[in-house]
Amino acid sequence: MISILKRNNWLLVKILVIVSIVIPVGITAYEFVILGKDSVVFLGDYPSAVGIIVVIYYALLLVIGIIWIVMQLKSIMTLKNEKMKNELLHLQSQVNPHFFFNMLNNLYGMVDKDVEKSKTIILKLSDLMRYSIYEGEKSLVSLDEEVSYLKNYIELHRMRYRKSIDIQFDITTEDKTYKVMPLLFINLLENAFKHGVENLRENAYVHINVKASNGIIDFEIANNFDANELSGKKGIGIKNLKRRLELAYPKKHNLIFTNDNSVFKAQLQLQQ
Repeated sequence: MISILKRNNWLLVKILVIVSIVIPVGITAYEFVILGKDSVVFLGDYPSAVGIIVVIYYALLLVIGIIWIVMQLKSIMTLKNEKMKNELLHLQSQVNPHFFFNMLNNLYGMVDKDVEKSKTIILKLSDLMRYSIYEGEKSLVSLDEEVSYLKNYIELHRMRYRKSIDIQFDITTEDKTYKVMPLLFINLLENAFKHGVENLRENAYVHINVKASNGIIDFEIANNFDANELSGKKGIGIKNLKRRLELAYPKKHNLIFTNDNSVFKAQLQLQQ
């Protein structure tokens, strides 16, 4: 049905174009060939009613043309927005899947040794997965929800590792209305554990500071790492994050990475 309507629309456009060309060409040809005039003033010798009809026709044609162009632009923008939404959903679906696989592998070896701890980990893991699936589909969530997700992620890592880790999480918000794209900070937190805590036998730390004031969210995370264990291979996490920021926060974000004396720091600023 849609294809039939499209074909009919294009047929109507073709007819209007042909008629619009035929009218002036036909009148001019009639004046020169049939009447044998040396020069022609368009509609100069015709009744005023004919001139009015022709002017109204071209005025309506102009209006229809403008409306058609606006509709086409609107359609293009709608398709572009849908494409951006689909790309964002695809990118969000790629966030930290290997973390869940790692946790499931750890659980497999832990179930027989510590049943109660395994049960606790399963509950927290299910909370994380539920958030990733259901809240991850939304365009925005509250900053409190995103922070709770990060805290659950940290607690799971505390249970996973048997070594002592210095984790500090400071939050300062002026109100509870701040919104953020879901699963936005998890890549930075995941990297802090993967490239820092995981390769350090002792004195590992992850320090997180979140501030929300004056319409701006500042997220800062710092971790130490073993320079000898640092891999030069780049993962898709940061590339994924940068693309999501380009799509969801165009010209409204600032992402900075610094690496100094075996301390890696990431700073992300978002405008509301």
